[in-house]
Formats: sequence, structure tokens, C-alpha cells
Amino acid sequence: MSEKQNQGLMKIIKAVHDFTMKEDLEKQRRSQANIGRLLGTKNSEASYSEFFADHVPCEWIRPVKPHKNSTIIFYCHGGGFYTGSLEYARTLTTKLALSSSMELLSFNYRLAPENPAPAALEDALTVWNHLMFLGYGAKNIIVAGDSAGGNLALSLGLRLKEDGRMLPRGFVLFSPWTNLTLQGKSIVEKSNVDPILTLEYLQDARISYVPTGISDEKVFENPYVSPIFGNYKGFPPIYIQVGSNEVLLNDSTDLKKHLNSQKVDVKLDLYKGMWHVFQMTNMKKANEAVDKAAQFILDL
Repeated sequence: MSEKQNQGLMKIIKAVHDFTMKEDLEKQRRSQANIGRLLGTKNSEASYSEFFADHVPCEWIRPVKPHKNSTIIFYCHGGGFYTGSLEYARTLTTKLALSSSMELLSFNYRLAPENPAPAALEDALTVWNHLMFLGYGAKNIIVAGDSAGGNLALSLGLRLKEDGRMLPRGFVLFSPWTNLTLQGKSIVEKSNVDPILTLEYLQDARISYVPTGISDEKVFENPYVSPIFGNYKGFPPIYIQVGSNEVLLNDSTDLKKHLNSQKVDVKLDLYKGMWHVFQMTNMKKANEAVDKAAQFILDL
């Protein structure tokens, strides 16, 4: 795709996204669900089964031709903690499951503002515990997520570490939102080229997720809110993908620096001209990126 074509595509995406974001929260959620149903059509090369882990709705995506090893993927969807769903993420989760030939579990955590932090993390931990009950070992699980789901994936890892429990085999993060203090330079520098996210959206999302932040900015420095401030010593390998045209670019690059300082095995791939969670599209570069993430998983 040429730069001109890429710019044209980003304008179209921005127009559609801006129209959706003008709606009230419930309409936003319904619009995303409808988009998810359109884009996330179930693939005939996989089977899909829904179930509940306690109160948490979950879905297994199982490739028809699975990989021989027993590793599975635990996936946290994005959406700023107040929108998003496993249905909306299904186009990406299906691609990741098929590319890796591994079973993938995704789930619908409770959303803000009705259920602020730590509800999402509590739900992620509930699903994790359900997997342990089923007999999966932590070292047989890859934790992955996009955007706010990348935040949740890291927060889950930090919680497991704090509780003295086994950590997963590795992490895969697509455009993770890791710093809710909103201090990254790219939030301003990339505001004119990011077709998906805006500073206004991020401000609304973080206050919905952590309402006390209205009167106390310090709460956004909590590692369970902003994983960029976490202690990752002893963590397994982490793989990050981010686009050069997104306001959360520094959330990924700064995370890599932080992980490097704590001797974590981390790899970051920067995709020129790409936007926030571009892997959800069916472009060649998006599919190649998912394949690369799958290869990282297979190599662990």
C-alpha cells in the first residue's frame, strides 16, 4: 500500500470512528457490537464455544487443525475499559488463533463506568483461576491483549506476581495503553495522524475507569492502573507491536525502555504508517503482523 493510499484509508477510518464516538456510551457499545458481528464473522477453520467462568462470559476459539503442543492464548480485548467486547475483537482473536494454530480464550470483563477499576482485573483473575481449575498450567498460557486489553494483560501478570503465583509463558501486546497519566509525547505529536484515538477519548476513558482520578491524579500512577510503573523483574518474554501513527506510540516505546531497565526479555516491532490496533483489519501488513505475533508465541 502506498503512502497516499494509506493516508486515504486512515481518513475513512477516522470518519467512521468519529461518527461512532459522537454517540452516547450505550450507542457506542451497540455500534461496536454491530461492527464486530460484521467483521468478526466466525471462520469455518475454527470452532467457537461460549461458556461462563463464574459470572464472566467467555468464548473458546479452537482451530480445526490445532498445534500439537498444549499452549493456549488468554486474550483481553480493548476498548478503553468502557467499550469493547470479545465479539468486537473476534476478527483479531480468530486471526491469532488460526495463525498460531492454538486454542484461544477471550472474555467479556465488566466495563466502566458502571464497574470501575478493579472490576476488569478481578474478572481477568476469575477467568485465569478457571483455567487453573481446568488443569492448565501457567507456563502453558500466553496472555495477550490490545489497547486497554494490553494494560489488563500486564496488570494480571503484576497481580499474579504480587500473589506469589506462577507467571504465564509470555505476553503479546498490540498497541497497549500502559500509561493513564497521559504523559507520553506522542499523545500530542500524533494527534493529527491517529484515525482512532484522541486525547478527549482517553481522558473520558480513564476517568470512567478510575473516577477518583478527577480529584487525585496520583491514582493514575498505580501500576494496576498504569502498568508502565510496574515491577517486572522475573517476568517472561514480552512482545509488543505498535503503529507509528498512533497517540499511544510512547506507551509502547516507554514500556520497552522500562522493561529493558528491569532485565526483561522484550521485543518491540514498530509498523510505519500504521494506526492503533491496525491488526484488526484485513490488510496484508496487518495479517503479516499477526503472523509475526504467532511466530513469537510458537518460538517460546
